[in-house]
Amino acid sequence: MISVARTCRLVTLGCKVNQYETQLVAEALLSAGFREAGEGESADLCVVNTCTVTENADSRGRQVVRQLARENPNCQTIVTGCYATHDPDSVAKLPNVIEVVPDKRELPDVLLRLGVSEFPTGISRFDGHKRAFVKIQDGCILKCSYCIIPHVRPRLESRSPHEIEEEVRRLIDYGYQEIVLTGIHVGHYGVDTTRGRSGLEPFRLWHLFQQLDRIPGNWRLRLSSIEAAEVTNDFIAAAADCEHLCPHFHPALQSGSDTVLARMRRRYRVGRFLETAGRMQAKLSNPALTTDIIVGFPGETDAEFRQTLETCRQAEFMKIHIFPFSRRRGTRAATMSDQIPVSVLKARSQELAKLEAELAYRYRQTMLNADVEVLVEGHSESQPGYVFGTDRRYVTVEIPGDRQDFGHLVNGRGVGIWNEKLQASRFSEPNLTSVFASECLESVRT
Repeated sequence: MISVARTCRLVTLGCKVNQYETQLVAEALLSAGFREAGEGESADLCVVNTCTVTENADSRGRQVVRQLARENPNCQTIVTGCYATHDPDSVAKLPNVIEVVPDKRELPDVLLRLGVSEFPTGISRFDGHKRAFVKIQDGCILKCSYCIIPHVRPRLESRSPHEIEEEVRRLIDYGYQEIVLTGIHVGHYGVDTTRGRSGLEPFRLWHLFQQLDRIPGNWRLRLSSIEAAEVTNDFIAAAADCEHLCPHFHPALQSGSDTVLARMRRRYRVGRFLETAGRMQAKLSNPALTTDIIVGFPGETDAEFRQTLETCRQAEFMKIHIFPFSRRRGTRAATMSDQIPVSVLKARSQELAKLEAELAYRYRQTMLNADVEVLVEGHSESQPGYVFGTDRRYVTVEIPGDRQDFGHLVNGRGVGIWNEKLQASRFSEPNLTSVFASECLESVRT
């Protein structure tokens, strides 16, 4: 029998889904009488939600558990998450670990032994964040040659639209003005509900955000990611008709070379990806497209890398997340020949980063003299009297404001670009409050 603990500490590693799932655990513990340990206070219970997307993520998970044991010598540690699923035996040997939970569906039973009688079906707040993540599905059934996630989260499982809507309404009532729909493979939302079953009416991702769009109020909705193969005409038409949905989409390209995409076992080729991007740009209002690129996939030649650069130019991405290839034990790509030297990975990553900066600047230029709606996240480090946040298109914006604006939407107009950020005036202030902003506005006029 596990002894009852009353102070806890929770650590999350990895993706938005993990952050959401940790919040579920936190609300379960707090509602059962636990409290989070303060700074410098030793916790009785530690919960670590791990990631396994890379070997470094595994290593980081082990480091965190050991560090918690040193800082909380009498704690009982529960480890869950993807690393716990991938290598539970190694996790079980770490200090102070009393439970390894490879399947998160078992967490309510584990916590029941700690006196937690109720486990929530959704969250009511999102501690430490200005925007709230809502997990809508779990699992991935694709077989990309570089990815370990389908091995540790293989089961597709979509939440009911009603349950998601109730959760979104709670979060909006709590004060969140941006909700981010997230999952392991968001574009497969609803696939499991009709897969192998005839006669059932499909309910897909675009049906879900259409339903959520009917929730009234001053709030906005964002998708965390979407596969280009799942951006259909129905998806685009629904997105164009949604008032609250942000015109920012994250289709993961991974490579702009058809031959590399084939080795990655991706489901599309460059022509189809660019055609989809073109349809989105034609039908939606100046959409911001962001993406992921893996640099230096095994066998990637200079010519294939050049193809990736050209594809990124044609797609006109606003932002590119650059990932130098890293072997992931248990994947097909880890055993491929022609692994790329680290020096080449570094040089190619730097070249792609240079292109990304150029494309980002071009996109910011389209927002000069345009209206912006900014979710304020903190004080500007470079301009007194200014705050920073993200626009609907996920562009970082600096705008006049103060601490009272944190977590709220404020409206303004783009007036300049400085230090890789869009500078904006604020509609509520007829006179710009800094000489710099005035100079930016004058440069736009001329």
